[in-house]
Amino acid sequence: MFIDSVKITLASGDGGKGAVSFRREKHVPLGGPDGGDGGNGGDIIFICDNNTHTLVNFKGKKELRAQNGAAGMGRNKNGKKGENLELIVPEGTQVIDAQSNEILLDLTKEGQREVFLKGGRGGLGNTHFKHATNQRPDYAQPGIKGESRLVRLELKLIADVGLVGFPNVGKSTLISVVSNAKPEIANYEFTTLTPKLGLVDVDEYNSFVMADIPGIIEGASGGKGLGLAFLKHIERTSFLLFVLDPLREMSLKEQFIVLRNELEKFSKELFGREFGIMISKSDSVNLGVDFAKQITENIANLKDYLKSIKDPQSFLIEVSSLEKTGLKELKFMLLEEIKKLREKHGKTEKSNF
Repeated sequence: MFIDSVKITLASGDGGKGAVSFRREKHVPLGGPDGGDGGNGGDIIFICDNNTHTLVNFKGKKELRAQNGAAGMGRNKNGKKGENLELIVPEGTQVIDAQSNEILLDLTKEGQREVFLKGGRGGLGNTHFKHATNQRPDYAQPGIKGESRLVRLELKLIADVGLVGFPNVGKSTLISVVSNAKPEIANYEFTTLTPKLGLVDVDEYNSFVMADIPGIIEGASGGKGLGLAFLKHIERTSFLLFVLDPLREMSLKEQFIVLRNELEKFSKELFGREFGIMISKSDSVNLGVDFAKQITENIANLKDYLKSIKDPQSFLIEVSSLEKTGLKELKFMLLEEIKKLREKHGKTEKSNF
């Protein structure tokens, strides 16, 4: 089950209370205070693990707490520290304050370990309060309470290339033939119900990660269809690939305009991301001379529109995932763009912005 958003209360452990105790031994009638300190409460710690791909482990849980520290004991024995609570989350998880929407943690790197809430400090035992005018202190400190916070965990997948397109335009077929992802593919809209990640091997030494999200429809940024819930998953992709379908009633130019409008409404930053355009189902020209001519005109209209608005797309390529034509060229084009972006941002690993 793919879960990418949960709301939960997290609480670190309370500190244990210090002990009030006095030395009691045979032949030692004036034994002094020997109360030990309470143990510190356990911390809440987040750990980023790329073997985890969803927040499903948090589903149905309203509160998670670290262990409290144990109370101090006599004979100067300190209480045991409470066990930390380590929460394993996927790369791309954000910890957000549920009330202010402030991003408190952003976990983007494998092995990243962040202490989120510190456990309460244990109280001092009465042995610490002995002094010249008070040889028998009969009090100790209580432990300090741990911290508690209502947070929202949001998963935003990290990928190099994000696929953007209407439902059933060939995004799932593309990612299935160029990567190790195995999405459901069928001849109806909204086949993709959850985001999919796939590793694309370009050659022996180079690869990149591609993300497919459910198809976007007009009005997605306002809550229509499935797109709104998953648009956030392409916010972290460094490059966008618009997948346009020449077989749709809507022209290629109209598809592109609607998709760009929805991205702009959702996120100005995402709208400004560099992109390429892929015309899918290029094998459809085999349906007849008239149909091939219509598609050629459709593509020409799109190119003219792009020139008129001076939109800086990196490339426009025709691909047939079924006949596997144009795939090799597409992979190298995408790799070239990713390398440029990595150099531009001074990164040698996959992009996190």
